Amino acid sequence: MKSRREPKLSRRKILSGAAASAGALATACWLGGCNRASRSLGKKVIVIGIDGMDPRLCRSMMLAGMLPNLAKLASAGSFSNLATSMPPQSPVAWASFINGAGPGSHGIFDFIHRHPHQQCAPFFSAAETLPGEGSIEVGDHRLQFNFPPFSHTLPKTVLRRQGIPFWDELDAKGIPSTFYDLPSNYPPSPSHYGHHRCISGMGTPDVLGTYGTYQYFSDDSPSKGLEEGGGRRSKLRFIRDSAKTTIVGPDNAMLKTPTPTTIEMSVHRDRKSDAALLIVGDHKIMLRAGEWSGWTRLDFKMSTPRPLPSQSASGICRFYLQEVAPHFRLYITPINIDPSKPAVQLSEPKNFITDISNALGLFYTTGFQEDHKARSNGIFNDDEFRQQATMVLEERLTLFEYALKNYEDGLLFFYFSSSDLQSHMFWWNSDEDALHPTRTTPEAASRFQYVKDLYQKLDGIIGDLDQRYGSKVTLFVMSDHGFANFGRQFNVNSWLRDSGYLNPRETTSVLTDVDWSRTRAYGMGINALYLNLKGRERDGIVEPDDTAEKLTKQLIAQLEAVRDVNGQQVIRKVYRSSEIYSGPAMEFAPDLIIGYSRGYRASWETCLGELTPEVLLDNPSPWSADHCADALEVPGVLFSNKSIRSPQPSLTDLAPSILDEFGLPTPKTMTGKSIFQS
Repeated sequence: MKSRREPKLSRRKILSGAAASAGALATACWLGGCNRASRSLGKKVIVIGIDGMDPRLCRSMMLAGMLPNLAKLASAGSFSNLATSMPPQSPVAWASFINGAGPGSHGIFDFIHRHPHQQCAPFFSAAETLPGEGSIEVGDHRLQFNFPPFSHTLPKTVLRRQGIPFWDELDAKGIPSTFYDLPSNYPPSPSHYGHHRCISGMGTPDVLGTYGTYQYFSDDSPSKGLEEGGGRRSKLRFIRDSAKTTIVGPDNAMLKTPTPTTIEMSVHRDRKSDAALLIVGDHKIMLRAGEWSGWTRLDFKMSTPRPLPSQSASGICRFYLQEVAPHFRLYITPINIDPSKPAVQLSEPKNFITDISNALGLFYTTGFQEDHKARSNGIFNDDEFRQQATMVLEERLTLFEYALKNYEDGLLFFYFSSSDLQSHMFWWNSDEDALHPTRTTPEAASRFQYVKDLYQKLDGIIGDLDQRYGSKVTLFVMSDHGFANFGRQFNVNSWLRDSGYLNPRETTSVLTDVDWSRTRAYGMGINALYLNLKGRERDGIVEPDDTAEKLTKQLIAQLEAVRDVNGQQVIRKVYRSSEIYSGPAMEFAPDLIIGYSRGYRASWETCLGELTPEVLLDNPSPWSADHCADALEVPGVLFSNKSIRSPQPSLTDLAPSILDEFGLPTPKTMTGKSIFQS
C-alpha cells in the first residue's frame, strides 16, 4: 500500500461502494472558445508525476549515460532529491502534494485508517463508502428513493482528503488546470469556477467496489473455487472440450440479501489449433494461447420488483488466454467502470472522461491498473505481469498524447504508475548487499533490468516533451517517493504481544480476539501504531495523562532497539504524530509512526492487525521491493528546467512553486514554499 498489497479483509467493506469532431469541439470550448477563454496569458506549466522514481537509480543511470534526456534536464535546470511524506505511502504523499501541506492538513496518515469508536474498524483512508438510510421492502427487494415523498439517504462514497487543493487557487483566477489519473482524489473534488478538469486515479474502484478483482478460470482450480486477496479462481469442468461457467459482477444491492450478479460464459477449446472460443452474452471472442482480447463491455442484469423497469450495471474487461493445454487457463481483468458511460463520477466535470472515451475508445479506469495481485497470487508469472503492465503503459501513452494535443496553456499534470508497480515486483538493488529472499542473484539482476528499461522509456518521454516545448514551458518531473529492497518484514502486533502490550498471547487478530481490557497498544495499517487510549478508543484503558506519556516513551525506546538476527537495526526511528504533524485534520492520526530501515517493512499481516508466531520473518512475496520505510530512506526525485534555489525541496513545496509560476502567492493553509525563491 503502496505498498499496495491488499489486506485480506473484504475490499467491498473497505471501499464499497463520439466522433473525433465532437471531441475536438468540446476541447476547443474548454481551451479558448465557447466563453471559456483562458486568462493565464499563455503561461504553461507541465508536471509529470512518475510514481516511485528513485533518485539513487536515476543518478547511477545518468552517470552511465542511460538517461540522456533527464541528464540534459538536470544540467540545463535542476535535479534534486525530493523529501517525501512521513510515512512515504502514496495516499499520504500525493495528498501532501495536493494540499502543499502535510497529513495534519489533509487527514490521510496511512493506507488504512480505523474508527476508534468501533475499536479498530478499518477503512481505506482516502475514501469511504457510507451506507444509505431508510428503505421500503417489496418482496425480496429493499428499495431506497431520494425523492418525495420518500426521504431515504442513498449509499455514497466520500472523499476523505480534507483541506484545500492547490488547483482551487488557479480555478478562482481563471487559470485552467487538467490532471490525468491523479491519486488521492476519488471521488473527484469539484471545480468551483469551471476552470479545473481531472480524472481520478489511485483509489478508484472497479464495478465490484474493490481495488481490482481479477477472475481466473482453469481446469485445475479448486473444485469449490477460491477467493483470494485481489482475485477469484473458478474451476472449469470440460465435457468434450466445452465448459460453462459464470463471470461474477457487482452485488444487486436492491435485494434484501445483496447477491452477486452474473453473466454466463461458454468456453470451447481447440487443442489442435491451440485456441479457444469464448461466448459471453452476445460477444464471441476467439483467442489463441498467449493472446489478449480488446476491451469488452459486459452488462450485468439486476432484478427489480414489478412494475419497476429492470436495471443493469455496465463494466468493461479484457480476456487473456494463458494456456489451452495441457491445462486450460483464462484470466479476466478486474471489471472496470466503463469510461464511456460511467455509473459513478470518475472525472470533473462528469463528461470529461466520456469525451476522452469518445475520442480514444475504452481504457482502464481502476486506480491500480497493473495487476500486481495476479502476480503475487501466482496467476501471472514475471513475463505475463510485465506484458500486462506494458499494455497499461502503452494505453497510458495514448492518453498522454491526447493530453498534449488538447493542452494549450495553464497547468497540465500527468501521472505514470508503471515505475511504481513494476518496481514493487522487479526491483532488487544488489548495491544494498542483500540476497533476494526468493530469487537467485542472476534472476534478481535480470528482473531489475526490467526497471532500468522502464526508466529509459520514461526518459524518452521527457525528451519528447523537451523537443515539443523547450523553454516555452516550466517543466517539473517528480515522484512521490523512491524505492528500496524489501527482504525482511516486521509484525508490530506480534512484537506488542511478545512485549506484553497486546493480550492475550493466543491472539491472532486485533479485529477478532484481542482482550482490550488488557491491551495497551496495537498496530493498524503499514506504519501506524495506536495507544488503546481511554476516552478515544471504544474500549480504551490507557489514561491520557502521565501514563500515556510513559507508555509512549517505552514504546519508542524499545522499538528503536529492535535488532534482526544479524544485528541490523530494523526500525530507524519512531515518530510522535504530535511532533511531526499539525493542522485541523488530526482525527485519524496514529499516536506513533514507525519509520523502518532500508530493507524492512511492516509484514503483510500487520496491515489489518493480524499476528504471526514470529516477529521478524523473510518476505516470500514476488512483491520484493517497497518504500513504506522511514521517509529519509526513500526520497523522491525532482527535475526541473528551471534552477531550484531551495537547498532541500520537499513534496509540500511543489504546490507553492506551481502557484508561484502563475504569479500567485502561497496560501496560509500551505506549509511549503516555492523552490524558485531563496
